Amino acid sequence: MKFLDIGEVSAKSGIKPSALRYYEKSGLISSVSRHGLRRQFPPEVLLQLKLISMGKSAGFSLEEIAGMFGRNGMPDLPRAVLRQKADEIDRQIHELTMLRDTLRHVADCPAPSHMECPTFRRLLDVAGKRGRVSTKPGRSKVNRRNAAGRNRGLPE
Repeated sequence: MKFLDIGEVSAKSGIKPSALRYYEKSGLISSVSRHGLRRQFPPEVLLQLKLISMGKSAGFSLEEIAGMFGRNGMPDLPRAVLRQKADEIDRQIHELTMLRDTLRHVADCPAPSHMECPTFRRLLDVAGKRGRVSTKPGRSKVNRRNAAGRNRGLPE
């Protein structure tokens, strides 16, 4: 079996070597040996990295993603968790669609002042109610955004 060194994995996956080292340190991927100072990975690591990227795009934490790999490093995807995340994404899409429609209405509204527009006032009331409701117990939307922002400091 031909192994890929860290430079080849980086070139084929588009992921920086520093991120690959971080993923290895976190237990997401594993090197099988070294050739000099360069880590060697099995070809399956490319599949693992695609799944890690997809999981990150879907909003899973690296810890959650790590739980989606079996002991052998191959995917062991929990279907119920994936359905739950898909439902969460559906809710986000719905909220973003409503926000987009509101912005378009505001941009195109013929009323002399937005505050005189009954549609705009109704949309404001709806947005205000959504802003007070949290979709996860104990976490407001602001806290969820801040928690998601913490992952931005991690290598990609």
